[in-house]
Amino acid sequence: MSYPIPSYLSDMPLYQKAMDIIVLSRSISTYLNHDLCYLSIEGKEDEDIYFSGDIVQQSTLLTPEIISAERERYSDKKYRHIEAVDRLVNKLYKNCKRLEKVNSNGKDYLPILRKELKKFRKLQHTWMLTL
Repeated sequence: MSYPIPSYLSDMPLYQKAMDIIVLSRSISTYLNHDLCYLSIEGKEDEDIYFSGDIVQQSTLLTPEIISAERERYSDKKYRHIEAVDRLVNKLYKNCKRLEKVNSNGKDYLPILRKELKKFRKLQHTWMLTL
């Protein structure tokens, strides 16, 4: 069951940064997929292509967790969503590190995503203190 997004949420810096991360990760993944989708001489696919999909999936899951934490009344349930956001950011950061080792020109854009994740972490820390 989906609920409308609270109006103040779109003005929150954390939410805006999460939306920026979604757009950036989708663009990077699309760019990487063009280089990683080819089969090797042995007929095997590049396993790193899955990490490019993971960054999209993990970044897309950030905003629903932020919305859920904002809506939740009880602190123990709020902290579950906060922990989920933290886990997603950690996974995103690790997958960026993995993708920086791939053979693609798109890997040059991954440090930009990592910088955005660092900014997100700072905003996340402030946000956690306000909940």
